[in-house]
Amino acid sequence: MIVRKIVTVVEEILTEGGRAVSPAARVAIVAAVIENPWAGQGFVEDLSSGIEDNASPLGELLAPKVIEALGAEAQAYGKAAIVGLNGEIEHGSGLIHTLKFGDHFRKAANATTLLPAVEKRGPAGIVFDIPLKHITDATIRSHHQTVEVRIADAPHPDEIVIALAAAAQGRPQQRLAPLTTEQ
Repeated sequence: MIVRKIVTVVEEILTEGGRAVSPAARVAIVAAVIENPWAGQGFVEDLSSGIEDNASPLGELLAPKVIEALGAEAQAYGKAAIVGLNGEIEHGSGLIHTLKFGDHFRKAANATTLLPAVEKRGPAGIVFDIPLKHITDATIRSHHQTVEVRIADAPHPDEIVIALAAAAQGRPQQRLAPLTTEQ
């Protein structure tokens, strides 16, 4: 795995809807910009060796960093794979849609649910949204949220951005009724 850089972003929302948010709503994102392990190979029928070599090390690298950046226990989380223009969306999906990757984050966050994800292909500087869900119950509406990310110089055409995001709470000022009220 060749990592060009790691980007960490921490967002704190102090007011929402004209009212103070206390404590501040924190979201952390940690992204690794890596060389696409399948770059320059044309169509690769079997992605398993690249997944085996890279997915677990990526999860092991990013999971503790996002929890550390958050500075609190994670209550919501998500993941992303943004593939450069010379790659396939399947390349990013292969790296993040495996327990070899996701279990590192689940363990670090004391989570049990599947990680919501975004995968897309695009040029350097593309904006992408990482969806977040509650770490133990994906039906908890207050924790359904997204965080917008942009890395100005990534991904290069033969790179992939792999990112994890965690929130220390649900949406600021959330006030939707629980899903159970509609069942």
